[in-house]
Amino acid sequence: MFTRSFRQDQVRLAKTVSLFSALAFCFSSCVSSKNLALFQGGDGVVADSLSVAQRFTPTIQPGDVLSVTVNSLNPEATAVFNLPENSAMAQGQIITASANPLAYQPGYLVSKEGTIEFPMIGRVSVTGQTTSQISALLKDKIKSYLKEPVVNVRNVNFRISILGEVNHPGLFLVNNEQVTLLQALGMANDITIYGKRENVLIIREENGKKTFARVDLTKRDFFRSPYYYLHPNDIVYVEPGQARAASTDNSYRILPIVISGASAILVLVSVLVRK
Repeated sequence: MFTRSFRQDQVRLAKTVSLFSALAFCFSSCVSSKNLALFQGGDGVVADSLSVAQRFTPTIQPGDVLSVTVNSLNPEATAVFNLPENSAMAQGQIITASANPLAYQPGYLVSKEGTIEFPMIGRVSVTGQTTSQISALLKDKIKSYLKEPVVNVRNVNFRISILGEVNHPGLFLVNNEQVTLLQALGMANDITIYGKRENVLIIREENGKKTFARVDLTKRDFFRSPYYYLHPNDIVYVEPGQARAASTDNSYRILPIVISGASAILVLVSVLVRK
């Protein structure tokens, strides 16, 4: 009877220790919901509007890769202007370290002089122009060979890096000419609960210099920021907040103590039961 009672006490004690261990871990990982909310500031009742930053249209720079597709009423004559087709990467797809992003989509590499070599036409200057302007330029030149040509130009080298406290960090390919910071974070499956939404770092190269800017996603003014639209090769870094450090620190400190204490108590109970 005495042994059975002690064994029951042992089971109850083990359950209690497990419960306290779980609670200790949960409390050490708590994050305020206020810190997770984005675009704070409205009254939540009356619909309001807010102007956004001016749309960004990138211009082609040396090192970019252009995909050029030409169509006309004469497919046979058009074929000479088109490169062989490969499988294009999807919008927002992560580029792994072992993958060569340029291998997924055929294109024309813009030289350091800012030109491409196009079939039948030869060297064409494209640097500093938008894809729409390049489409019009090529269309005008191709008219000498094709009747009513349709030319589509895309920059297949538009990539952004998303690092830090996001669920899927990595290097991402962007098929559209415009991508917002919010869309980019969506590609990375959002910021984790530990990320500092009020202090997101954007690293951008402009005129040969690196610029560092921080945006606050918890404020509605973010939509007016010049960093609302991302540029090619931008780096987005989401810093870990204090909750991440506290969670990691407390987990390493509290759990070993709880486990050690529980083990000692269980050993003591086992010894008493045997007696």
